[in-house]
Amino acid sequence: MSDNAGDVTHLRREYVSSGITRDTIDSDPFVQFTEWFDIACKIRPDDASSMTLATANKQGMPSARIVLLKHFDVEGFAWYTDYQSQKGCELEENPQAEIMFYWYGLERQIRIQGRVEKLTPEQADNYFHQRPIGSQLSAAASQQSQPIPSREELEKRVEQLQSQYKNQEVPCPERWGGYRLIPTKFEFWQGRESRLHDRFTYSLDEDSWEIKRLQP
Repeated sequence: MSDNAGDVTHLRREYVSSGITRDTIDSDPFVQFTEWFDIACKIRPDDASSMTLATANKQGMPSARIVLLKHFDVEGFAWYTDYQSQKGCELEENPQAEIMFYWYGLERQIRIQGRVEKLTPEQADNYFHQRPIGSQLSAAASQQSQPIPSREELEKRVEQLQSQYKNQEVPCPERWGGYRLIPTKFEFWQGRESRLHDRFTYSLDEDSWEIKRLQP
C-alpha cells in the first residue's frame, strides 16, 4: 500500500451558485424550506426527499442514516420506520434529532434540529396501506436492525406472508409507524465561490424565529 493511500486532498470542486441574503430569504423557515424543496423536486425529483437523520442514544453516541421525508407542514417533518430499529430505540431514549437535506445540483443544504414525537397509529396505518404491496410485505417481514442468518430466510418470510395474505389486506405491524420532528432550529446553506458560503439560521424564540447570518 502506498504512503498516500486514502489521501483525497487533490479532489476539489468549485461552487458557482448565486448567493442568498437576508432580503432574499423568507422570515418564515417553513416557507423558505418549501421554496427550496419545490425547486429541488423539479431539478432532482428522484432524490429531493432523501434526508440524513441523525440520532443519539442516552450515552450520546450518534448515528446517522438516509431516510425519506414523507410529509411536512408547520407541525413538523415526518418519516416512517420500525419503532424497534436502531433509530427507533435511540429516539425512545433521546427524543432529539437532526435531519439534513443536501441537493447537489443546487449546492444547497438544510439542517433542521428539534424534538421528535411519534405519529398516531391511524396515520401509520393510513400511510402503510398507501405503499406498494412489496414494501408492505417487506416491512411486515423484517425486524429492522436485528441480526438474521441469511437473506434467504428474510425472503422466505416475505413469501410466507405473501401466501398468508393473498387477496387480503396486509395488517400494519404494531412495531411500525411514523415520527415527526418538530423544529426548533433551521440552517439554510448555499454554496458559494471560494468556499465563502452563505449560511442563515432560524432559531425559535418563544413564538417567533430569530434569523442570523453565520460565517462559513
